[in-house]
Amino acid sequence: MEIQHDFSLKNYNTFGIEAKAKKFIAVHSTEELKTVLAQNKNEKKFILGGGSNMLLTQDIEALVIHIDLKGKKVIQENEDSVWIECQAGENWHEFVLWAIEQNFGGLENMSLIPGNVGTTPVQNIGAYGAEMKDSFISCQAVQIENQENKTFIKDECQFGYRESIFKNQVKDQFIITSVVFKLTKRNHKTNTSYGDILTELTKNNITTPTIKEVSNAVISIRKSKLPDPKELGNSGSFFKNPIVSKKEFEKIHLKFPEMKFYDISETEVKVPAGWLIEQAGFKGKRFGDAGIHKNQALVLVNYGNATGQEILAVSKKIQQTIFETFGIQIEAEVNVI
Repeated sequence: MEIQHDFSLKNYNTFGIEAKAKKFIAVHSTEELKTVLAQNKNEKKFILGGGSNMLLTQDIEALVIHIDLKGKKVIQENEDSVWIECQAGENWHEFVLWAIEQNFGGLENMSLIPGNVGTTPVQNIGAYGAEMKDSFISCQAVQIENQENKTFIKDECQFGYRESIFKNQVKDQFIITSVVFKLTKRNHKTNTSYGDILTELTKNNITTPTIKEVSNAVISIRKSKLPDPKELGNSGSFFKNPIVSKKEFEKIHLKFPEMKFYDISETEVKVPAGWLIEQAGFKGKRFGDAGIHKNQALVLVNYGNATGQEILAVSKKIQQTIFETFGIQIEAEVNVI
């Protein structure tokens, strides 16, 4: 383990933004992580996972600790279910594909989401009607202050829509080192009702899909809409879908009767942020090297040499326009650093 100085983070963030870390070190085990934390107690620290859910707008004047813990194992199973512990540095999509190869169900709708396993509980990632919390049992974490281990069970994590205790009450206090998921071994409950999954399956004459076929459909849909970060810098969906009270939405809907929405409770509805952005005329627009993807208005992209500040400026322009046009506030899903 060696600390490197003035380290380029261009290959460590999916936007491909050029920014430097004052100091950088990668850790490959919980023991290494604890050693680095203990030896650098007084250093300002920045924890880096897969770099998929952040926009770097400046150099990081801190010790960047890259969590690169690998491995996965079955820790418990019965005839119906299996409990898998996956290390934080494993790539999420590769883990999903591995689970499907073993015929373990529950993660297939979240295929091709960028990032690493360790950051999935922070954001409670989700897609196509599924969320990480649906399969989550617990996670192991190390407390930054005293290097002690802590287990967070599901109820303690306070999961919500792209929310968790790790973004709120215990933010910057713990580093997740592994996550335990409970997956199905048989009688898989496939979820094909959300988005275009059913359309994609019907197109391929599939009526009773396997988890592999659901995953393939999700991958096909995502590839048609979302650019590969290796080819075009992006961080997936940049904005959260806004949640509006039904009372407020009824007023907005009178003015915009074509507005799409989903009921999420008796008092709230979710409005697709992508629809709002597209209606406001931003889809496919380019501002220098920063822009909005031509196939998916939720995705902001770096066409080559955009700075984080330039992409942030575009995001703020979108937010302002949406509010002025529809009276709806949309929030960034991506962490702006």
